[in-house]
Amino acid sequence: MSKRAELVEYEDDHDDDKDDYEKRHDYEKRHDYDGGERSPIILSLITSLAYVLAVVTAPFAMFKQCDKSCKKYRLKVLHCDPFERAVVLRFGRKLPGDLKGPGRVTVFPWIDDYWVIDMRTVAVDVPPQAVLTKDSVTVAVEAVIFYKILDPMSAIMHVEDPIKATSLMAVTALRNEIGNRELAQVLSEREKMMESMKMILDEVTNPWGILVERVDIKNVSLPPALQKAMAAEAEATRQTKAKIIASEGELSTAKALIEASQTMVDNPMALQLRYLQSLNYITTDKESTLVFPFPMNFLESFEPKPQAGPSTATGQ
Repeated sequence: MSKRAELVEYEDDHDDDKDDYEKRHDYEKRHDYDGGERSPIILSLITSLAYVLAVVTAPFAMFKQCDKSCKKYRLKVLHCDPFERAVVLRFGRKLPGDLKGPGRVTVFPWIDDYWVIDMRTVAVDVPPQAVLTKDSVTVAVEAVIFYKILDPMSAIMHVEDPIKATSLMAVTALRNEIGNRELAQVLSEREKMMESMKMILDEVTNPWGILVERVDIKNVSLPPALQKAMAAEAEATRQTKAKIIASEGELSTAKALIEASQTMVDNPMALQLRYLQSLNYITTDKESTLVFPFPMNFLESFEPKPQAGPSTATGQ
């Protein structure tokens, strides 16, 4: 019985099993099933032919100038930098060791497909997004994401363009985060939004073999009319606080004056000292001013004396 027929029989017997997907995956992994049957003899013949063709075209591989038809059938020698890895599939299957590099990697014509993956951290700018907040305010938001490919094989197998896919996911996550918050939260909870976006991206990109290291919201731009309104509101708030502080200062000054006057009433000597201090202040930086001080009790003789009230006859 062929592997395809055996797999069909296996599926028919386990249609109602909840773990059918996992069991099928294990079966395919054990039997190295890839959707078609290839005879080992045919594969060996094709591989041998590719080796012969590689040897024949090896001298031409040393020259950079070659037309497109020549490049398609010649032996390729890739040079991978220390931060690069090559993913090579032979007949659509992984080679032992999965990744090649750094250094020189040989790619045979006809039978090999290859991708060179940069393992360094990549920074991708998210285009400015005009998003409507929860309280119906349109804001323009710019962001940048930093990610790196940890598993090149998974990145090749699961997504066609890792950079484009990650950037599109970042746009979606950014719009969702802004749309679920009010304007005040967008302006004040930037760190929370970046952390939430990172968690969303990690959940999606982890199966792709991609690690999102950081998400930064660079700028949040408001409409000009809203900026003027917020500036006017902030100015009014500052003026209100300034008036409150001035009123509190005047109240404190009035209380201090009341306490000082009461002290002078209770202690005449304090009034005399205040009088001498005032004289000193008047004559400061005024050499031509003449001051004739006189005792404070001199004015007491001019104060009206209290009159005694009319006596009331008693006992009449």
